Amino acid sequence: MEAGGNISKAAAGRLLEGFLKSTTKALARGEQISLIGFGRFYTVDRQGRACSNPQTGKKMVIPAQTVARFKPEKKLAEAVKNNR
Repeated sequence: MEAGGNISKAAAGRLLEGFLKSTTKALARGEQISLIGFGRFYTVDRQGRACSNPQTGKKMVIPAQTVARFKPEKKLAEAVKNNR
């Protein structure tokens, strides 16, 4: 992060830590975060479901939960796809 601009490694670390903290708090409140040209962070509610442990065959129930998701913008997705 610090190689692209005139910023120290420590300052870059503080900026990243602040971004992660505020993004985590916003997602916990159910908000979404959009970074133009990069992508969008958002939450999705997953339904509970029944399943089996593949090793023991024992029936289990996975409870409903809210999970974080990221959807890259088209420009980012294409750049990653084309650089393989």
